[in-house]
Amino acid sequence: MNLLQLSWKNLINKPLSMLLSLVLFALGVGLISLLLILNKQMQEQFDKNLAGIDLVVGAKGSPLQLILAGMYHIDAPTGNVPIQSAKALMNPKHPLIKRAIPLSMGDSHQGYRIVGTTYELVDLYDGKMAQGNLWKENLEVNIGATVADKLHLHIGDTFYGSHGLVIDENLVHDDAPKFKVAGIFKPTGSVLDQLILTNTQSVWEVHASHDHEGEEEHDHAEGEGEAHDHDNHDHAASEGHTHKEHNHDHPAQDITSEELAAAGAIQRQALLDTEESITTLLVQFKARNYRTLNMQRQINENTEMQAATPAIEINRLHSMMGTGTDALRTLAYVIVFVSGLSIFISLFSSLKDRKYELALMRVMGSSPSKLFFLIILEGLILAVLGFLIGIFLSHVGMSVLSNYLEDAYRYSFSGWAFLKEEWYLLAGALGIGFLAAIIPALQARKTDISRTLSGV
Repeated sequence: MNLLQLSWKNLINKPLSMLLSLVLFALGVGLISLLLILNKQMQEQFDKNLAGIDLVVGAKGSPLQLILAGMYHIDAPTGNVPIQSAKALMNPKHPLIKRAIPLSMGDSHQGYRIVGTTYELVDLYDGKMAQGNLWKENLEVNIGATVADKLHLHIGDTFYGSHGLVIDENLVHDDAPKFKVAGIFKPTGSVLDQLILTNTQSVWEVHASHDHEGEEEHDHAEGEGEAHDHDNHDHAASEGHTHKEHNHDHPAQDITSEELAAAGAIQRQALLDTEESITTLLVQFKARNYRTLNMQRQINENTEMQAATPAIEINRLHSMMGTGTDALRTLAYVIVFVSGLSIFISLFSSLKDRKYELALMRVMGSSPSKLFFLIILEGLILAVLGFLIGIFLSHVGMSVLSNYLEDAYRYSFSGWAFLKEEWYLLAGALGIGFLAAIIPALQARKTDISRTLSGV
């Protein structure tokens, strides 16, 4: 029997002690691994969606809320601002601003946000069409890859928007025109995957129709039967499609970044003379200088709008989240330390029961070094098993947690993305197993054959 088999037999000889050590070790390693995975994926989501935005402008309120709603789409907007108030910032000829992308928000479909904007937002996130074309007419929409996948939407499907950002059948704008899917984006890994984009005029049109519901109630009642049948037909067409029914091809429109930017600037220019409102502006500067650095303060002090710097607010968010993360990480380290102590106590206490076994091994020709490595190997086996169980639990936990995060924030998280830092965890686990076994191993190495066998 080799050392590995002998070490394993010794461990399973006391299953309860082994189980306690494994559970503690797995909990510590698993919690550290889970925090690493969660922090890594959250950081990636935040970094991808910064997209070179220097300033976010919107209604007065919380700066962090403005950033989370306007850039990450995981909070409610602070309100709307009249285009005339933001006209100077939206002017394509502004000497300091490269572009100021307008967003009109407040509606959604099955929890995914409908955003009225220009082609510049598509360019901002490097959006490419997988199928169909960019929107051209009012009420045409482009949907992100995640939206298309989760809601099973295809080119030509239609749907109603819903007021607000929650799923509630009572808030559906069924008195307003339907949106029609004109194109589907390729996956980008950014917030674009979670959005339904259309032109700003479409958002205004839907709300204008909804606002005039009372004025058109009589006409709506006269045509209710016909409209109901038509809507049911459209709904069936939208919800009942299968991939097999979409045999016809929808080749993607090929459009360059320069063309998107130019067309988007024209769309933005067309909004300047309206009396409507928008929700947010995403601002990119032409260059950074003292004038652009002062722009946030100038907007906040001299206008009815609010400006916030994404980098500052996200760092503040990380700081707030970091307190809880640090506390959990400290708890994980304590658990790992206790598990290492448990391994030490288990191995050390077992020496008393195994002293005759170790003495007999010496009599049968085993060297002191062999006894030393036998005990060390037992500590390393416990550490490796605890590490493997902990890593498995952390990834299963992240997989479960990702479902809740996706439902809450519409962001995609993965429970089976492995990090290089987990190799460092393995090295740390092996180190703890070695340190926990080193004193018992030295004791085993010093086993006195004659004293032990004589019972002295």
